[in-house]
Amino acid sequence: MEFVDTSVLCNLLNVPGKNQDYEAVARELKERRQACDLILPITAVIETGNHIAQLSDGRVRRDRADKLHALLELVITGRAPWVLHTVEWGESFLRSLLAGAGTGTPFSDHVMAKLGLGDLCT
Repeated sequence: MEFVDTSVLCNLLNVPGKNQDYEAVARELKERRQACDLILPITAVIETGNHIAQLSDGRVRRDRADKLHALLELVITGRAPWVLHTVEWGESFLRSLLAGAGTGTPFSDHVMAKLGLGDLCT
């Protein structure tokens, strides 16, 4: 089982400025799909949506938003190469997140290593 991260989604959706490895990512995703189960974290969806929303060209922004929409429809209908990793946001989840999400290292220490909350949610 492997998590699909934001960079993979941005490359697959060909998000300008975030798509430098488009061909390699597409090839690698195809190989990994055959080797293991893939999970799409909600944080990757949110972060990718944020990158798309920040595109300066409105036509490109709309096109990539439509592509993300179509991809999420595949997830909803079970036709995507991965499943969505859902998270129940509640007190216990937030406490776990602040404690390092099972890593044994608190969030504040992860930040010093440039690991953000989105990465810990996966």
